[in-house]
Amino acid sequence: MISKVKNAMSTLVGGMACAADSLPPRFPYGRPDFLDLTPELLQYSTEHASRPVLTVKRDSRLPWRTGYAEVINAGKSMLNEDQASCEKVFVKKPSGKHRNSSMLEDNGVSKVPGHPLKCLDGTGIPLHFWGVFDGHAGSGAAIMASKLLHRLIRDRLGEVCHLLENPNCAPPICLAKNGSPYQADTKKGAAQETEDPDAVTDSSVRFHMEKVVSLQSLVMGVIETAFTQMDNLIEKEKASYAISGGCCALAAIHLMGKLYVANAGDSRAIIIRNKEVIPMTNEFTPESERQRLQYLGFLRPELLGNEFTSIEFPRRIQHSELGKKMLYRDHTMTGWAYKTIVEDDLKFPLIYGEGKKARVMATIGVTRGLGDHELKVYNSNIYIKPFLSCAPEVKVYDMEENQHGPDDVLVMGTDGLWDVTTDREVADAVSSYLSGCDPSDPMRYTLAAQDLLMRSRGVLKERGWRLPNERLGSGDDITVFVVPLARPESET
Repeated sequence: MISKVKNAMSTLVGGMACAADSLPPRFPYGRPDFLDLTPELLQYSTEHASRPVLTVKRDSRLPWRTGYAEVINAGKSMLNEDQASCEKVFVKKPSGKHRNSSMLEDNGVSKVPGHPLKCLDGTGIPLHFWGVFDGHAGSGAAIMASKLLHRLIRDRLGEVCHLLENPNCAPPICLAKNGSPYQADTKKGAAQETEDPDAVTDSSVRFHMEKVVSLQSLVMGVIETAFTQMDNLIEKEKASYAISGGCCALAAIHLMGKLYVANAGDSRAIIIRNKEVIPMTNEFTPESERQRLQYLGFLRPELLGNEFTSIEFPRRIQHSELGKKMLYRDHTMTGWAYKTIVEDDLKFPLIYGEGKKARVMATIGVTRGLGDHELKVYNSNIYIKPFLSCAPEVKVYDMEENQHGPDDVLVMGTDGLWDVTTDREVADAVSSYLSGCDPSDPMRYTLAAQDLLMRSRGVLKERGWRLPNERLGSGDDITVFVVPLARPESET
């Protein structure tokens, strides 16, 4: 068994490219640092037959008493390709000597396994980060994103730290090189007259025409650009390291009383407040993003490689149907209409299949995420990356506008959880479990995450993993965070 795990790690840690190019992995394979697994437990976590549930240790203390549980797939891949991150860092203005190197360090935070995360110097704006990264075609991209995405967000926020320290003021439209507000002045002697009689010449009126951008929007933009930077970094470092596959990325960032949930992929997050469900994400799949994908194929047909058509039909077209009329829809349509079938329509559809079986270019079932820069259509030279976006959708929840009890939580999970469990079922399960727990039990949220995960995994029977109603359980990797919204007083 030990040799099996070692062989699997050497194959998948840095990806199959490692064997081909002899490149070292960017980060070694492992489970999240906060699990603090021994080599024996790491080996145990790879058991596909028993699929053991991993949780944080009782003496561990994640921020906010966060609960966590994970389980490996039923044999889809050798290793668990999900990754997770739970961090507390501090946003501060970068100093000159650390301006380019701070991403490699979690500034001001101790990382001793099994102990509380503490600020070493007590300065900066606290930022809490939770991330789940659902890897595919290898775990390299997911591991790298779990190690670095929160640092990129922190560093980008550090560049506007002086603006965060003045939350009652709208961010200035323009900054000088030193970061101070910059206001363009009218040059002396410049002509005040204009050929357009309707042009605005009064500077006070011009000022009021400028768009006011909120601090919340600035933070959202920082998160969005950090995702793009993370994707670019994966592509750049593939020249020196083996970084396999890609990953869906779901992150929750708590900063200055607000919870920012950023999603790129098909993972999901919901808030459960007073037993009611507040969705915080939308899933990005070939079906949900059909029109965006079709529009790109329409604008840049060379990306289709003369093998695919951007037009969707209810089924594959047969050659004998040329000249007949068939239902179709393109990037401009939400409904269906009829068109005469021509030779070009015989190509394979850009988007094919329904539900979980829908695929882009018959290859991948998600349309947003990180990595996948070398992903090609099977047995071709057609790259799929141009159709995959790394841009997250960011939603904001103002925690200070609502009162939260001990059973109000944020649930984050990879699609292995949601494939077999609805939002309502998750809310009912978590609320029911927490209502029977002692509110002072520091493990209550981890136990709730474990219970939720086991409900979705099911029990191994003769016909596979089964739920109580005998439906198939989830055979995918499953990762779950249960984050209490009523923070302990010591962390407020």
